[in-house]
Amino acid sequence: MSANDDFNWDEFESQKFGGNYSKSERAELEKMYGDTLNTVQEEEVIKGTVVGITDRDVILNIGFKSDGLVPISEFRDQPDLKIGDEVEVFIEDQEDPNGQLILSRKKAKIVKAWDNIYKALEHDTILEGMVRRRTKGGLIIDLNGVEAFLPGSQIDVKPIRDFDVFVGKKMEVKVVKINAAFDNVVVSHKVLIEKDLEQQRFAILNNLEKGQVLEGVIKNMTNFGVFIDLGGVDGLLHITDISWGRINHPQEVLQLDQKVNVVVLDFDEDKKRISLGMKQLTPHPWDALSPEIAVGSRVKGKIVNVADYGAFLEILPGVEGLIHVSEMSWSQHLRNPQDFIKQGDEIEAVVLTLDRDERKMSLGIKQLTEDPWTKQDVLTKYAVGTRHSGVVRNLTNFGLFIELEEGVDGLVHVSDLSWTKKIKHPSEFVKVGENLDVVVLELDAPNRRLALGHKQLEENPWDTFATLFSVGSVHKATILEKSDKGAVLELPYGIEGFAYPKNLVKEDGTTAEAGESLDFKVMEFSKDDRKIVLSHTNVYTDPKEEAAKADKFTKRKPGEAPKAAKPGDNKKPKDSERSTLGDLDALSALKDRMMSNEANAGKSTDEAAE
Repeated sequence: MSANDDFNWDEFESQKFGGNYSKSERAELEKMYGDTLNTVQEEEVIKGTVVGITDRDVILNIGFKSDGLVPISEFRDQPDLKIGDEVEVFIEDQEDPNGQLILSRKKAKIVKAWDNIYKALEHDTILEGMVRRRTKGGLIIDLNGVEAFLPGSQIDVKPIRDFDVFVGKKMEVKVVKINAAFDNVVVSHKVLIEKDLEQQRFAILNNLEKGQVLEGVIKNMTNFGVFIDLGGVDGLLHITDISWGRINHPQEVLQLDQKVNVVVLDFDEDKKRISLGMKQLTPHPWDALSPEIAVGSRVKGKIVNVADYGAFLEILPGVEGLIHVSEMSWSQHLRNPQDFIKQGDEIEAVVLTLDRDERKMSLGIKQLTEDPWTKQDVLTKYAVGTRHSGVVRNLTNFGLFIELEEGVDGLVHVSDLSWTKKIKHPSEFVKVGENLDVVVLELDAPNRRLALGHKQLEENPWDTFATLFSVGSVHKATILEKSDKGAVLELPYGIEGFAYPKNLVKEDGTTAEAGESLDFKVMEFSKDDRKIVLSHTNVYTDPKEEAAKADKFTKRKPGEAPKAAKPGDNKKPKDSERSTLGDLDALSALKDRMMSNEANAGKSTDEAAE
């Protein structure tokens, strides 16, 4: 048994740890000691005092039985932190496996920030945050550790085109919406500006008068005008009130965020719509128009607009004259103004009318050249019988108009296009833009009229056709088209004839159809009407009728031999004669001329197409 075995430990402990206190004194002492310690709960924000700072941690006394540690990295925003400073911390764990109290200043800031956000929404107070970055549709603002969304429409009362200029700057905002389920916060800076502008807007609207000149800032542009911020009140400056001259878009003379002076033109009773003007601040250019400009004088300018009916020539900014399409060319057939001038062209024109009071002016460009109908040689140049070549400008049901030169047009009636073909519409014969050879039939210079013909370039073949297509002669013809009224036939050398339905019946009882080529007999011929009536049926019925008539008048007895033939009886019946163009020298010559003319006409058409 050692000496320590005889040691009285109870007596030693009682002497060392308050052995001199009675039980009542000990209980009172323990109560006093317990009151110096705080009762803490996890996930609670509490204040603590810095009692120590190391390279890694900050030691805090929160009045608990042990001190707590906070990483020093959470105090980067407090580089001057020192012992004795008080800070708020979040209790993460009262005692970790090592018996250490775990604290977090970062989480304490977030909890505190959310608390301030809810209070700001409830009491409509202002918060200050740092714009961290730009995002789709707006900005992200840091409100003491909580990220809030600031929509682009809530940044300012005017549209913001560059969000990046706000990044890294502090901004005051108000909370407008909280989504607790997703921890989303929406804030607005615009509401703060609007409140500041209310008094200014009220003062402007109460003092608004027509003719008042105000200063504003261009906040938005459209193709019809610009919206100007007059200090909390928006006004519209229409594009027509920007400049005395013609502009296509406001951006040609103005730019966004530009400060401008404008005059109040009008506003409604509620003063919600304000019409502004800028050109009204300068004198009207018509008032400064030179007195030398008068009817008959020549002016130079720039084409600023082209319409279907004409073009506008700007002589000075704000001073325009109309050049009607009828004053662009001496031609009587109006065309598209784009054929003569285009927007942006700088040209010269003649003043036709001028009204300084009404500020209107009409101009002409055809007057820069001589009227072709007043030239001395017009009577000889376009005398009856002279031949010309022109461009087809217009087609109508009754004919076509040809331009022989600039300002000189003539009419070719549809009946004067071809000797042989019946043309229903000029489009069957020629197209707009093609060249056509013509001969002058009539000239009326005082009334600026020319009657032209195309078929007259050739001799009238109907004199020869009267001999060729005599009544009773038979010719090969092709059915071109067929209708209920009859059929149109093509005879040799391009001439057309007509056959009634009853004359289309073939010998086998069927009816001839379009595309068939058969023998046809001439039943009628009219030179004046250029009409030939044909029949296929009579080709085979007429000989039979003639034979029957011959038998009737001869009255032969049964079995009687026919009479002997007399000299000259070997001639064929007149109706069965078939004449051809090659049998006659005159017709052969006509054939050569027609073929030559057709070749020349085809050549002209090919050249026009090229």
